Amino acid sequence: MKKPITIVILLFITLLAVNSQNKQDKRNQLNAGIGLSGWGVPVYVGLDFGIHKDISFGIEGSFRSYNQNYTGSRYNSIITGLSGNVNYHFNRVLEIPRNWDFYAGLNLGYYFWSTNSNYPGNGSSGLGLGAQIGGRYYINNNFGLNFEVGGGNAFSEGKFGISYLF
Repeated sequence: MKKPITIVILLFITLLAVNSQNKQDKRNQLNAGIGLSGWGVPVYVGLDFGIHKDISFGIEGSFRSYNQNYTGSRYNSIITGLSGNVNYHFNRVLEIPRNWDFYAGLNLGYYFWSTNSNYPGNGSSGLGLGAQIGGRYYINNNFGLNFEVGGGNAFSEGKFGISYLF
């Protein structure tokens, strides 16, 4: 359990250090929504920090409940995840209008789950590398809708939600 906490603390310190640098033409955002997965429906919240005109770095947490039948018994698992991501935003190089944001990148995540005490499936994922492609449509200067597809981590089939720009 100490390993995930250490990872969270290091990611948070890195985010603060990166975000405290020059903010000119860089935008930060809060994202939240639901995901699609083979293990229940995850709910997520994340922060993305603009570290360059075309690059963002983010951290995201997710939570889901997953029910399954195993050897004739029904078990409910709680799965919690934490991941960091880096995305390249294509708007400037492709001259895409400001109310759209198209990006692709990589993520590194850690997921742990717990189940009833008599189920042999408690554990963690270890660190997992994934990739994503996504987009946002901003309804106004601060609020937008987001959609992302990817593979290799918790949201293997995708996610969608809202974004708040600050």
